[in-house]
Amino acid sequence: MTLPVLHTCAGSRGLRATWAAEEAGVDLDLRVLPFPPRHKAPEYLEINPLGTVPLLEDGETRMTESCAIAHYLAVKGGADALIVGPDEVDYGAYLDFTYHADATLTFPQTVFMRFAIFEKQKGWSEAGEAYATWFEKRLVKVEERLQGREFLCANRFTVADICIGYALILAEKVGLDDRLPASLRNYREQLTAREAYRRAVAREEAGSAS
Repeated sequence: MTLPVLHTCAGSRGLRATWAAEEAGVDLDLRVLPFPPRHKAPEYLEINPLGTVPLLEDGETRMTESCAIAHYLAVKGGADALIVGPDEVDYGAYLDFTYHADATLTFPQTVFMRFAIFEKQKGWSEAGEAYATWFEKRLVKVEERLQGREFLCANRFTVADICIGYALILAEKVGLDDRLPASLRNYREQLTAREAYRRAVAREEAGSAS
């Protein structure tokens, strides 16, 4: 049987997909590219003209959105506990937080990274600071949701936690950790203690070193 192929870079948004696969018990053909792939692996543009990661190829299915891929792999793996179905009270919240993760949280983080890290020498620190503040203000939705809850939806760990969790993990990596309240840092610590998360990180690091 041909395995789904996941093209990614270690620690990128593709970690959501690698992590979901580990949680769901889905075996992947994991192909870790150098960062940024559009410059360091130009042949990748032949299969993904966007030059972005992740890219999932599963038969005729091709997907480039990390949160959608995470949900897809959970469903394909039959990991019903990782998703929230339409017959459950938190179905709407599950969809909302899964989409909120990338569209509202990771987006300003990536712009911050461009201005404050990758192109810092161009003197765009003010723009970087503005996007850091944007990110911080949009954390309030997650913070309020987790008051009195261990996980975001349905009283269990789901793909929504993977997707939101990655944004919090990225915050620590790129210098935005001071923007997180203590409650979200504690939530992140709980998520990153999961064995499936640790396996996902190890797989990506091993692929990056090979």
